[in-house]
Amino acid sequence: MNAQQEESRLDRGESGSAGTPPYEVPEAIPRPASPRRGTAHAEGRTKSPVLAALMSLMPGLGQCYVGYYQQGFIYILVVASVITVLNQNINALEPLFKLFLAFFWLFNIVDAARRAMFYNEALAGLRPMELPEQIQFPSRHGTLAGGIVLILLGGLLFAHTRFGMPLEWVERWWPVAFILAGLYLIYRSVIEVRKGQKR
Repeated sequence: MNAQQEESRLDRGESGSAGTPPYEVPEAIPRPASPRRGTAHAEGRTKSPVLAALMSLMPGLGQCYVGYYQQGFIYILVVASVITVLNQNINALEPLFKLFLAFFWLFNIVDAARRAMFYNEALAGLRPMELPEQIQFPSRHGTLAGGIVLILLGGLLFAHTRFGMPLEWVERWWPVAFILAGLYLIYRSVIEVRKGQKR
């Protein structure tokens, strides 16, 4: 038997000579699946819905934990404003404001947990989904308005504690904060509409 016939038999898996086992091609060892790029990074950025709900016992803090700082400051401003109104003489409207405060407080807790779940699902990309219109990913660079508000509040409190500046005028002028917030929202809406028209 020549060498070519022997190689042909080996290719077919037949035994060559007596006692020689047939030639077997070793199976390829499967390579371990490589982890998805960015998975570890995404897991490190996930938010706990339970922790968000617990932190929202202080209204707005759970939203800030998830990253929605604007909503968090709005929520605490709403609660503080309602509590301030309840301290005034509004006997006829007091039940209405108390009911609204209880509802809004519970809504704030549910909203924080809901935002955390939506955030995690969208971040992990587990399934195709669209976030509700009022829920958007927070900007990594922050907002100019938020920075200005913090600077003004910090400067006001510093002037009161360091130089004894009276704060009685805040009790009279605090509703202006709602006017400024409304103007800012209108401004943002106009800017977004103009951007949409340019596309």
